[in-house]
Amino acid sequence: MNKPGILVIDDEAQMRRLLDITLQTNGYLVTCAATAKEGLIQAANHPPDLVLLDLGLPDKSGQDVLKSLRQWYTNPIIILSVQHDEEAIITALDNGANDYLSKPFRTGELLARIRSAIRTFNTEEGEPVIGGPDLEIDLTARTVKRNNEPVKLTLTEYSLLALLARNEGKVLTHQYLLRAIWGPGFISQSQYLRVFIAQLRKKIEKDPNRPEYILTESGVGYRFINNS
Repeated sequence: MNKPGILVIDDEAQMRRLLDITLQTNGYLVTCAATAKEGLIQAANHPPDLVLLDLGLPDKSGQDVLKSLRQWYTNPIIILSVQHDEEAIITALDNGANDYLSKPFRTGELLARIRSAIRTFNTEEGEPVIGGPDLEIDLTARTVKRNNEPVKLTLTEYSLLALLARNEGKVLTHQYLLRAIWGPGFISQSQYLRVFIAQLRKKIEKDPNRPEYILTESGVGYRFINNS
């Protein structure tokens, strides 16, 4: 089996060395770039399976690099940055990032996020059934079962759950979800989202107050985790 390739774009030499050693030890092929220009050239010449991108680059904003990559690059991009304010996170996710980790981060969490991003991308067009015996979402039949019992959802509830499930492991911002489900005229109507998330949790979670599937990323959005 070919090893997945990861491109690290980060101007900090120590961080590049750390990621290079950590990722290679865990079975990845690693290429590193210290500038935005070098990173974009590397990505174009040898497209990786995943990009780890720092926002604080010396020659160009990481947000601009992200937007440039998303003009053609469809594989996962995970942001690693000391910029951990909500605005930076939301902007990166809206610009096309699949995930965001603030520095310093735990190595185990980074590896888990990478595995999740690659797994989701590779199965996006594959098996239409998400989950297992505890929660089953059949994207072809448009049905949902909880402990093998049918769950009755409204059209909007199903559309919201399906969108989250198709992006398993990825944080979807409030604005993205509102635009996708209700349209661009509703991106400031966050109460719609809160109401429907609460309704979904009542129907699919064991304990809606302690959700296992639809997780809240405070101030940013929601993430679907398949725990089946």
